[in-house]
Amino acid sequence: MSAPFGSLEEIVLASADAVRPPERLTVSMAAEKYRRLNNKGAYVGPWRNDMVPYLIEPMDTLNSMKFTGMVFVGPAQCGKTEIYLNWHTYSVICDPADMMLIEASQGRASDFSKRRIDRLHRDTPETQQRLLEGKNYDNTFDKRYRSGAMVTLSWPTVNELSGKPIPRLFLTDYDRMDQDVGGDGIPYDLAAARATTFRRYGMTVAESSPSFPITDPRWTPSTAHEAPPTEGLGILALYNRGDRRRWMWRCVDCHIHFEPDFPLLEWDDDDDPRVSARSARLVCPHCGSYYHHDPIDSKPGKHLMNQSGRWLRDGQKFNPQGELVGEPFEAEIASFWLKGVAATFRTWESLVENYIRAKREFEMSGSETALKTTTNVHQGRAYLPASMESERIPEMLRDRSKPLGHKEVPLGVRFLVASIDVQKNRFVVQVHGVGQGGDLWIIDRFDVRYSRREDENREGQVHYVKPFTFREDWRVLVDAIILKTYPLADGSGRHMRIKATISDSGGMGEATANAYEFWRWLKNGPHEDDEDFDHYDPLWVPGLHSRFQLYKGTSTPSAPRVKLDYPDSGRKDRMAGARGEIPVLMVNVTPLKNQIDAMLDRDRPMAGQVNFPDWLDINFYKELCVEVKNHKGVWENPKSFRNESWDLLVMAQALLIERRHVGIERIDWSDPPTWASEWDVNDLVFHPEEDEEPFAKKDDPAYDLSALAEQLG
Repeated sequence: MSAPFGSLEEIVLASADAVRPPERLTVSMAAEKYRRLNNKGAYVGPWRNDMVPYLIEPMDTLNSMKFTGMVFVGPAQCGKTEIYLNWHTYSVICDPADMMLIEASQGRASDFSKRRIDRLHRDTPETQQRLLEGKNYDNTFDKRYRSGAMVTLSWPTVNELSGKPIPRLFLTDYDRMDQDVGGDGIPYDLAAARATTFRRYGMTVAESSPSFPITDPRWTPSTAHEAPPTEGLGILALYNRGDRRRWMWRCVDCHIHFEPDFPLLEWDDDDDPRVSARSARLVCPHCGSYYHHDPIDSKPGKHLMNQSGRWLRDGQKFNPQGELVGEPFEAEIASFWLKGVAATFRTWESLVENYIRAKREFEMSGSETALKTTTNVHQGRAYLPASMESERIPEMLRDRSKPLGHKEVPLGVRFLVASIDVQKNRFVVQVHGVGQGGDLWIIDRFDVRYSRREDENREGQVHYVKPFTFREDWRVLVDAIILKTYPLADGSGRHMRIKATISDSGGMGEATANAYEFWRWLKNGPHEDDEDFDHYDPLWVPGLHSRFQLYKGTSTPSAPRVKLDYPDSGRKDRMAGARGEIPVLMVNVTPLKNQIDAMLDRDRPMAGQVNFPDWLDINFYKELCVEVKNHKGVWENPKSFRNESWDLLVMAQALLIERRHVGIERIDWSDPPTWASEWDVNDLVFHPEEDEEPFAKKDDPAYDLSALAEQLG
């Protein structure tokens, strides 16, 4: 092991740093004096506070005796990680003290050491020359300096966040950490316990963009700057512990201060998100004055507005003269929340484009992932799940119903799909019309209650269906649904067939095995030994199985929206439920329910809206409103009320997305398939009295073998 010093002179020089009195600078002043940046292609040169003026006050609280903690909430690309690097520079050069940086994981701590700390040493010579040489003094997780300062890079575990006292601690990307470390508490409190010995000389810092969703859509702030409650506590809970400061701009026209935030952005509507984003402008909420990202005429842009921006504590406000009035909220923690509109390195154009694309993705797929990401990471705001934005009530949906005609196909519908929910003693059926852009119409809703099994105790009567018990009861679906037709609303007498039917495959008893056996029956046709052979043999046509899809839902977050699978039970006998030959549509119900939820709120044609006929009763609408989305993003039926209308819509949407049957997201409506074309050229439209019905059984052609032999001869 090599010695850190080569001579007595080096020992004396190194000792001088350790006993030298602190340099009386704030952290922001030290950053401008010593810090150097080398971001080639962006900026190379000394640190400039005027590039990120909103960081000055948070940095200067780090060596304030008034606070024992600091919390910074902000979006990506606002420079919040630079707070630590400037504090590190200050602690190495100006006022030496031990520090600990806490990352979300060991791997991220290692990456931070190599990408950020090592580059800080490389680009800022004043820190590099104070670093002791040797693996014991300069390695991935430990840095030691000639001043006596030690810096440790760590991650949130019980062992890492307990032990010897450290005066300065910094938790970065806080919301990506485990919020209950080994069952001992949140990372911030465990870290702060290390600094307790130092009292006012100790400082614990946390920074992050908000990551946890809002848990209460009805929440209203008790103070002007209070943050909403979120799942898993997180950075916003820490912010609420502090004095709750917000970054404010002063309007150059009305001279009233306001917080620059994403809801104040406006843009022109265009099919191309890039075109819309380029028109982004910010509106003063007090006078309606417009601001653009860059200066226009005499109006300042974002950079100049930031130069005059000021932090405002909760409980205070600015009077018209720009003076602070009111009693500030007092706390041991100085807390700051910056929104993405003011972030130096994020343009308004990118904010708007990211939002538009995420919103369209949500409307198309029902996935909120991109919408949540852009809200949290780009806008720096807490995310309220889309399903919580408004509470839907049955009466509001019913008020949107239209006089569409009773169980007929309205104008605009190109094809029909049916959904079946399997219950103990009935099949619940919903038939949907599908139009351009994915619009849906409710065409029919009914129960199939009766089987073809005769009741031996009641002459002329039949038993209720029992899908979970009797395999033959599934066969009533053929004429009740699969081959059912509906009249067109144009008065022509024409009918439309159902293109495809989807049915739940799970449930009680032998439900799944019975469902699989029905699919085989549809494929192979009636058997002469069937008691109902005479009824179904004339109805059955080859290919019926390709128009019937079995469905199974899952809530596994990582599962794809829809995936056609071929389950295999491992059994090979005739009673096996699945032998690897039956296609089952595996569906991640969460994004599908998100999508239906969004569709129920739309009122624009050809954009994926749901249309209701006025003959549906109120119970149909009640079933659409019983499920709610919890704070974990999972849909649930807390009262276990009937919800068939909702589930059947979800099943229909799954059938539409799956490419084997429809692939609606890939349809070119300017040149659709013939089964999705206008009625006059649609394969599924026919006249019962004049045309041959689609799917009708064709007579087997008679071949005259003798005549054929003569032709061949």
